[in-house]
Amino acid sequence: MSNTQQKPEMQGVGGTTLLNQALLELICCLHHPNALSMGLLSEGSTSTSWAKLEGCSFKSFQRGHSRHKLKSIKEQSFSQQRSHTKLLSINATSGSQPLESDPEAYGAPNSASDLVKNAFDAFYRFSRPHTVVGTALSIVSVSLLSIDKLADISPLFFTGMLEAVAAALMMNIYIVGLNQLTDIDIDKVNKPYLPLASGEYSVGTGVLIVTSFSIMLPLLRWKRFAFVAALCILAVRAVIVQICFYLHMQMHVFGRSAIFSRPLIFATAFMSFFSVVIALFKDIPDMEGDKIFGIKSFTVQLGQKRVFWTCIALLEIAYGIAMLVGAASPFMWSKGITVIGHSILALLLWNRAKSVDLTSKAAIASCYMFVWKLFYAEYLLIPLVR
Repeated sequence: MSNTQQKPEMQGVGGTTLLNQALLELICCLHHPNALSMGLLSEGSTSTSWAKLEGCSFKSFQRGHSRHKLKSIKEQSFSQQRSHTKLLSINATSGSQPLESDPEAYGAPNSASDLVKNAFDAFYRFSRPHTVVGTALSIVSVSLLSIDKLADISPLFFTGMLEAVAAALMMNIYIVGLNQLTDIDIDKVNKPYLPLASGEYSVGTGVLIVTSFSIMLPLLRWKRFAFVAALCILAVRAVIVQICFYLHMQMHVFGRSAIFSRPLIFATAFMSFFSVVIALFKDIPDMEGDKIFGIKSFTVQLGQKRVFWTCIALLEIAYGIAMLVGAASPFMWSKGITVIGHSILALLLWNRAKSVDLTSKAAIASCYMFVWKLFYAEYLLIPLVR
């Protein structure tokens, strides 16, 4: 009788044991793919399997928990660093974007004044202020070349000059806006602080600002062709700005005949050098994004170092020519200012170029903005070339 009672009990226990073993094997495989090679799925007792499984599961949990904890610490550290960097973004890049502000520097808007401030800041970055300053200075400088006598400085002169400046600034914002619309993906890599790249502006907002209607046509995306892109900058900065705005003042404002004076010829020739330098230099810090998106800029084709020193050499040659032009001036005051002024600028450029770390994108961008400062300084000297 006892044997009859024990048999189903033993079968029950044995069945449970086999079921437990199967479940253990399945769970252990899920927890650890190498369970067989580790000996976790042996023919040992259930208690032994449970012990091994618990050890395996606990270790897996520990590893997962440790990874999660480490990831949380890294994310927290990155968030703190990012917040700190955002507040000091201009200084952190050694002045790489001295005229640009950061899109997140103001934080979330809490009032109407914050909304206005953030809207102004976004438009400020969208307009690329270093180009706006350069355009305004160039128009004022070239307008001064049209002055022959002290009496020319009159309300008529200032009215005509302001007309030219207003039109030029609108064209400037149109051009930089069009560039950003066609380069949104590239700017996410090269210039993520710009409103379109950061998402502050939608494409519709950008199109509305620049009143553009054919931005997606491939034939209009001249950035892909390095020579054509450089030629566009040369045509605008060197030829159109100097000659057209000078003729505006000379013929439209003062009603005189067109005369290509010595200072005008010098300004056009010098700015031809400078425009080529800007066209080449602007792509040096953008090499990473240009490579990703297949933009065959001169920097991508020739390398950062070669293009960088080509730019420096071109500017130094331009300064040397400017000193010779100044030395040939019949006016002693113009001779002294032109020679000394360009000597100082040439020396500043050379000293800055020698200290640039070409492996640092921030250092190259900072040097590029320094070149723009030299551009501003040149337009302060041009009216004094006689």
